[in-house]
Amino acid sequence: MVQSAMRHSLEVLREEAIQLVQQGYLQRNQPIYLLSRYLPPQIWTCLEYVLEEHNFLLRDRIGDLINQERWEND
Repeated sequence: MVQSAMRHSLEVLREEAIQLVQQGYLQRNQPIYLLSRYLPPQIWTCLEYVLEEHNFLLRDRIGDLINQERWEND
């Protein structure tokens, strides 16, 4: 159950990151920690743990997080 919730949280974070990149607020080459500017602090604190559990560092690039992005035009 906990692992499922963590996986779900990571997917939610990926979706949020994709939207912010598509809207031009962030770029794929920027560090993951910049996502914290767009999320409430209490949620970000939980997501930091999820990122760590999935071996992401806050200095890793957003592109690394969303590399499994699906393209509808392909």
